[in-house]
Amino acid sequence: MAVKRKAPDAGYVKLKKDLAEGEIGPAYLFHGEESYLREYYLSQLRERLVPAGVEAFNFHRLEGRGLTAQALTEAVEAMPMMAERTMVQVTDWDLFKLAEEQRKPLIALLEDLPDYCCLVFVYEHLEYKPVKTYKKLCAALEKSVQVVKFEEQDQREILKWISRRFKAAGRSIDAETAEHLIFTCGSLMNGLIPEIGKIAAYARGERITKADIDAVAAPVLEAQVFEMTGALSKGDFDRAAEVLGTLLKLQEEPFLILAMIGREVRRLYTARTALDSHRDKFWLMERWNMRSDYAARLLLENARRVDRRWCERAVRRCCDLDARIKSVNGADGAEELKLLLMELAQEARA
Repeated sequence: MAVKRKAPDAGYVKLKKDLAEGEIGPAYLFHGEESYLREYYLSQLRERLVPAGVEAFNFHRLEGRGLTAQALTEAVEAMPMMAERTMVQVTDWDLFKLAEEQRKPLIALLEDLPDYCCLVFVYEHLEYKPVKTYKKLCAALEKSVQVVKFEEQDQREILKWISRRFKAAGRSIDAETAEHLIFTCGSLMNGLIPEIGKIAAYARGERITKADIDAVAAPVLEAQVFEMTGALSKGDFDRAAEVLGTLLKLQEEPFLILAMIGREVRRLYTARTALDSHRDKFWLMERWNMRSDYAARLLLENARRVDRRWCERAVRRCCDLDARIKSVNGADGAEELKLLLMELAQEARA
């Protein structure tokens, strides 16, 4: 069974086409979690639109806090100097929280954007959440603004990108090791960049190894919790407690750690079900929307160490502890978590 690949965002595809063909549109709205790509394409727009040396005249960056539609209109309608177009970048202006007296002139501006300006709304820290009841604003955005969502890239694209980053640092990395890096550090490019730099500087050989990654990379919370539950499946309480201690020292909230453990044991339960029903890794990937079979293979490996009854008890105990922490005043979440890990490790050894 093949895992369906998520289709790329239509706005992202259109933006790349616009840049490739030199047909940059009148307005864009950038949002999404992949900040590296957002900043990259902002720089590409600015490079194409604003000649070096005249940025002060033709590039206008406005912050959303305190911004008015009148101030935006003045910036958009300012004529370019020694260039064909201007670029106006508006950061974190929540369009759907504007008062009506601000929405009306904004809609009028969007309906009559000058052809010499490219307006770019950027949601950097705010979440872009359209409100469908604002029909006129939605219609104006749909007609005049290309909405672009920057998401985690397709697995093949991110693997190629990682390879290029290591090559630029004088190192090489094979696909399996690159998948281990993604599993350990996440797949957002902005988070991977410093990790790649650390690993490339640390490695002694030309080819990056998993040991190089494990030695210096900072694992994301998901990877740490996976290591914790993997230790539990081996009955290794000491290692699971060590990981938990690290997370608590980093001031991760016990209820968040528990939620992640609960999710991971549910995934483990699904993996055990896959083994018992002779399903393959692709079935597991589809159930949990996994982007790579690397994580699926590791999950199945952990599931082989425990039986279905252990998985059922682990899921139930996580649910019971979640209810207890939330309902009992003065419950010590950290101690409750340690006790949970001890019980699950003991049962895995039995």
